Amino acid sequence: MEYKQDTNCVQAGYSPKNGEPRILPIIQSTTFKYETSEDMAKLFDLTGDGYLYTRIANPTNDAVAKKICALEGGTAALLLASGQAAVFYSIFNIASCGDHIVCCSTIYGGSFNLFSVTMKRMGIEFTFVPPDASVSELHAAFRPNTKAMYGEVIANPALTVLDIELYAKIAHVHGVPLIVDNTFPTPINCRPFEWGADIVVHSTTKYMDGHASVIGGAIVDSGNFNWDSYADRYPGLTTPDQSYHGVIYTKDFGQGRAYITKATMQLMRDLGAVPSPQNSFILNLGLESLHVRVPRHCSNALKIAEYLKAHEKVAWVQYCSLPGDKYYTLAKKYLPNGSCGVISFGLTGGRAAAEAFMKELKLAAIVTHVADARTSILHPASATHRQMNDEQLAAAGVSSDLMRLSVGIEDVSDIIADLENALSTIR
Repeated sequence: MEYKQDTNCVQAGYSPKNGEPRILPIIQSTTFKYETSEDMAKLFDLTGDGYLYTRIANPTNDAVAKKICALEGGTAALLLASGQAAVFYSIFNIASCGDHIVCCSTIYGGSFNLFSVTMKRMGIEFTFVPPDASVSELHAAFRPNTKAMYGEVIANPALTVLDIELYAKIAHVHGVPLIVDNTFPTPINCRPFEWGADIVVHSTTKYMDGHASVIGGAIVDSGNFNWDSYADRYPGLTTPDQSYHGVIYTKDFGQGRAYITKATMQLMRDLGAVPSPQNSFILNLGLESLHVRVPRHCSNALKIAEYLKAHEKVAWVQYCSLPGDKYYTLAKKYLPNGSCGVISFGLTGGRAAAEAFMKELKLAAIVTHVADARTSILHPASATHRQMNDEQLAAAGVSSDLMRLSVGIEDVSDIIADLENALSTIR
């Protein structure tokens, strides 16, 4: 039976049988027992079902991955130890030394460093395009060795909104998948596969966990991209894998499971960014209330965005659900029920005023984290995007005065009172 999103948040991923635990159990074991060597050999040949070693896969982790897969409407998913690992695996699964990726420039600072520094050292080159690039500019960014197109549905912290349908159409013209980060909207507010995206990544550390308790990541495959149609471009999926006795992922696991199976059996096996089953259990508790928390984050954030926009000491506000915002039209298309709880804004006094303002906050805490139940704030140019130069900051949509306010689920009047008190001290 196919359930609605609210029900999937609570029920998907784990279905106990007669006499089994009602709550998802924590399988806190590194290894798994089999009766014969032949049984285990089938697992190493990828011809049998079961678990070998938690570094590769674990029942608790898989159950939570299945829940996220159901929420996104995908065919297969993989849980990882962090959002950063998810971003890395999503690209490294189909790209290697000598390959190229087209990427929207307004992405999280950690992802930018991963792409422009670490993966560059691995021989994978990225071309960063502005979020509002013209169709011709987007097409011009592609090369014969381009393997994917990448962007964030709502960029962190620039809060630009990706035109998913447009990016997907352009990616498909060039025969590559569109990979999108759906962390900020979550599948409660946006399901990118319905707009043509092929692969979705998440930092589950954010709204999915919701309590700043555990870090984690996820990759979900739509099952829609036909790797065999571009077999020469993706040999890792369409030709024999000698580390598994010649398995061909697209042939042996089909279009819907090939990508995630390869990421699991190759990358997780060799790189090991596996989440702890305990962390996955805690993540699942967060997912069970995702459909309740996200609307509260959004309603609180909209009220605060309206308050900030009307304040004489606030120079500018960016929140795509706010009428008049540059991305309001795109937000109404892709995020009709709300966007997220994160607001970017600056004060009339610039960077100095921002730093003074943040010192006076009592309820909102200055932390690196974002998107959990508690209201928090950050000055990205001094923190998450500190490694960027002025040109890179501008391309990422991060001005020197930008403050990222992550609105929690407290009483909105208390949050506004905290902001008002801090603003009253700014001259």
